Amino acid sequence: MDAAVIYWSKTGNTEKAARAIRDGLAAEGATVHLVTVEEAEAIDFFAYDLVCVGFPAYSWSPPPPVLTWLKGKHRDYVREGRIKVSCPEVAGKQALVFVTYSGPHTGINEAIPAGKVAGKFFEHLGIRVLDEWYIVGEFHGNEEASTRGRLGDIRGRPTAEELQQLSERARALARRLHAGA
Repeated sequence: MDAAVIYWSKTGNTEKAARAIRDGLAAEGATVHLVTVEEAEAIDFFAYDLVCVGFPAYSWSPPPPVLTWLKGKHRDYVREGRIKVSCPEVAGKQALVFVTYSGPHTGINEAIPAGKVAGKFFEHLGIRVLDEWYIVGEFHGNEEASTRGRLGDIRGRPTAEELQQLSERARALARRLHAGA
Protein backbone atom coordinates (compact mmCIF):
# COMPACT_ATOMS: atom_id res chain seq x y z
CA MET A 1 0.00 0.00 0.00
CA ASP A 2 1.22 3.46 -0.90
CA ALA A 3 0.01 6.21 1.45
CA ALA A 4 0.46 9.94 1.83
CA VAL A 5 0.07 11.66 5.18
CA ILE A 6 -0.32 15.39 4.54
CA TYR A 7 -0.72 17.80 7.42
CA TRP A 8 -0.70 21.43 8.52
CA SER A 9 0.29 22.16 12.11
CA LYS A 10 0.70 25.50 13.85
CA THR A 11 1.57 24.39 17.39
CA GLY A 12 2.75 20.81 16.88
CA ASN A 13 -0.39 18.88 17.90
CA THR A 14 -1.31 17.91 14.33
CA GLU A 15 2.30 17.11 13.44
CA LYS A 16 2.47 14.66 16.37
CA ALA A 17 -0.75 13.02 15.17
CA ALA A 18 0.52 12.84 11.58
CA ARG A 19 3.74 11.14 12.69
CA ALA A 20 1.81 8.64 14.82
CA ILE A 21 -0.42 7.78 11.85
CA ARG A 22 2.63 7.46 9.58
CA ASP A 23 4.33 5.14 12.08
CA GLY A 24 1.25 2.93 12.39
CA LEU A 25 0.79 2.59 8.63
CA ALA A 26 4.49 1.91 8.10
CA ALA A 27 4.50 -0.73 10.84
CA GLU A 28 2.05 -2.69 8.69
CA GLY A 29 4.26 -2.47 5.60
CA ALA A 30 2.83 0.62 3.90
CA THR A 31 5.13 2.97 2.04
CA VAL A 32 4.27 6.31 3.59
CA HIS A 33 5.11 9.79 2.35
CA LEU A 34 4.82 12.34 5.18
CA VAL A 35 4.62 15.94 3.96
CA THR A 36 3.28 19.27 5.07
CA VAL A 37 0.55 21.06 3.13
CA GLU A 38 3.20 23.53 1.97
CA GLU A 39 5.21 20.63 0.48
CA ALA A 40 2.18 18.89 -1.06
CA GLU A 41 1.38 21.17 -3.99
CA ALA A 42 2.46 18.65 -6.62
CA ILE A 43 1.04 15.55 -4.93
CA ASP A 44 -1.48 13.67 -7.04
CA PHE A 45 -4.01 12.06 -4.73
CA PHE A 46 -4.79 9.43 -7.35
CA ALA A 47 -1.18 8.15 -7.13
CA TYR A 48 -1.88 6.80 -3.62
CA ASP A 49 -4.04 4.02 -2.24
CA LEU A 50 -4.63 6.07 0.91
CA VAL A 51 -4.40 9.82 1.41
CA CYS A 52 -4.51 11.07 5.01
CA VAL A 53 -5.03 14.80 5.52
CA GLY A 54 -4.81 16.42 8.94
CA PHE A 55 -5.11 19.89 10.39
CA PRO A 56 -6.36 21.70 13.47
CA ALA A 57 -9.92 22.97 13.63
CA TYR A 58 -10.06 26.77 13.40
CA SER A 59 -13.45 28.33 14.05
CA TRP A 60 -15.32 25.21 12.90
CA SER A 61 -13.31 24.98 9.69
CA PRO A 62 -9.95 23.89 8.32
CA PRO A 63 -7.42 26.71 8.80
CA PRO A 64 -6.92 29.15 5.90
CA PRO A 65 -3.72 27.51 4.55
CA VAL A 66 -5.51 24.15 4.32
CA LEU A 67 -8.64 25.63 2.73
CA THR A 68 -6.52 27.48 0.16
CA TRP A 69 -4.61 24.28 -0.63
CA LEU A 70 -7.74 22.11 -0.90
CA LYS A 71 -9.50 24.66 -3.12
CA GLY A 72 -6.39 24.90 -5.32
CA LYS A 73 -6.25 21.10 -5.65
CA HIS A 74 -9.97 21.13 -6.47
CA ARG A 75 -9.45 23.70 -9.25
CA ASP A 76 -6.57 21.62 -10.65
CA TYR A 77 -8.68 18.46 -10.71
CA VAL A 78 -11.60 20.32 -12.34
CA ARG A 79 -9.23 21.53 -15.10
CA GLU A 80 -8.00 17.97 -15.55
CA GLY A 81 -11.57 16.66 -15.85
CA ARG A 82 -11.20 14.43 -12.78
CA ILE A 83 -14.30 15.71 -11.01
CA LYS A 84 -17.31 13.98 -12.53
CA VAL A 85 -21.04 14.47 -12.23
CA SER A 86 -22.40 12.25 -9.43
CA CYS A 87 -18.84 11.74 -8.09
CA PRO A 88 -18.37 8.09 -9.08
CA GLU A 89 -16.10 6.23 -6.67
CA VAL A 90 -12.58 5.54 -7.95
CA ALA A 91 -11.73 1.95 -7.10
CA GLY A 92 -8.87 1.45 -4.68
CA LYS A 93 -8.59 5.11 -3.65
CA GLN A 94 -9.37 6.05 -0.06
CA ALA A 95 -8.89 8.95 2.31
CA LEU A 96 -8.66 9.54 6.03
CA VAL A 97 -9.29 12.97 7.53
CA PHE A 98 -7.85 13.72 10.96
CA VAL A 99 -8.51 16.88 12.92
CA THR A 100 -6.91 18.09 16.10
CA TYR A 101 -9.00 20.32 18.34
CA SER A 102 -9.06 21.94 21.73
CA GLY A 103 -12.71 22.88 21.74
CA PRO A 104 -12.58 25.33 24.65
CA HIS A 105 -16.21 26.23 24.06
CA THR A 106 -18.20 23.27 22.71
CA GLY A 107 -15.69 20.42 22.50
CA ILE A 108 -15.68 18.11 19.51
CA ASN A 109 -18.60 19.98 17.95
CA GLU A 110 -16.05 22.63 16.98
CA ALA A 111 -14.01 20.06 15.04
CA ILE A 112 -16.62 17.96 13.26
CA PRO A 113 -17.59 20.64 10.69
CA ALA A 114 -13.91 21.04 9.76
CA GLY A 115 -13.55 17.30 9.14
CA LYS A 116 -16.71 17.26 7.04
CA VAL A 117 -15.40 20.07 4.80
CA ALA A 118 -12.23 18.14 4.01
CA GLY A 119 -14.18 14.91 3.54
CA LYS A 120 -16.45 16.53 0.96
CA PHE A 121 -13.39 17.50 -1.06
CA PHE A 122 -12.36 13.84 -1.38
CA GLU A 123 -15.90 12.69 -2.11
CA HIS A 124 -16.05 15.12 -5.06
CA LEU A 125 -13.00 13.33 -6.45
CA GLY A 126 -14.60 9.91 -6.04
CA ILE A 127 -12.15 9.05 -3.26
CA ARG A 128 -13.96 7.21 -0.49
CA VAL A 129 -13.49 8.71 2.96
CA LEU A 130 -12.87 5.79 5.28
CA ASP A 131 -13.13 7.78 8.47
CA GLU A 132 -12.66 11.07 10.27
CA TRP A 133 -10.50 10.98 13.38
CA TYR A 134 -10.71 13.72 15.98
CA ILE A 135 -7.78 14.18 18.37
CA VAL A 136 -7.75 16.42 21.43
CA GLY A 137 -4.76 18.75 21.65
CA GLU A 138 -3.68 21.40 24.09
CA PHE A 139 -4.73 24.96 23.29
CA HIS A 140 -1.22 26.40 23.24
CA GLY A 141 -0.79 29.95 24.45
CA ASN A 142 -4.03 30.15 26.41
CA GLU A 143 -4.08 28.39 29.76
CA GLU A 144 -7.74 29.22 30.39
CA ALA A 145 -8.75 27.57 27.09
CA SER A 146 -6.66 24.53 28.04
CA THR A 147 -8.04 24.18 31.55
CA ARG A 148 -11.57 25.59 31.76
CA GLY A 149 -13.29 24.46 28.55
CA ARG A 150 -15.79 21.62 28.27
CA LEU A 151 -12.95 19.13 27.99
CA GLY A 152 -11.40 20.09 31.33
CA ASP A 153 -7.62 20.20 31.66
CA ILE A 154 -6.15 19.27 28.27
CA ARG A 155 -2.62 20.53 28.87
CA GLY A 156 -0.03 18.17 27.41
CA ARG A 157 -2.43 16.51 24.98
CA PRO A 158 -2.16 14.56 22.85
CA THR A 159 -0.23 12.49 25.38
CA ALA A 160 2.32 9.83 24.48
CA GLU A 161 -0.31 7.20 25.32
CA GLU A 162 -2.89 8.86 23.06
CA LEU A 163 -0.36 9.04 20.22
CA GLN A 164 0.44 5.34 20.68
CA GLN A 165 -3.29 4.57 20.50
CA LEU A 166 -3.51 6.65 17.32
CA SER A 167 -0.61 4.69 15.84
CA GLU A 168 -2.36 1.42 16.74
CA ARG A 169 -5.53 2.69 15.11
CA ALA A 170 -3.56 3.42 11.94
CA ARG A 171 -2.08 -0.10 12.07
CA ALA A 172 -5.58 -1.56 12.30
CA LEU A 173 -6.67 0.57 9.34
CA ALA A 174 -3.71 -0.66 7.30
CA ARG A 175 -4.50 -4.29 8.18
CA ARG A 176 -8.13 -3.75 7.14
CA LEU A 177 -7.04 -2.25 3.82
CA HIS A 178 -4.56 -5.08 3.20
CA ALA A 179 -7.26 -7.66 3.92
CA GLY A 180 -9.62 -5.97 1.47
CA ALA A 181 -7.02 -5.71 -1.29
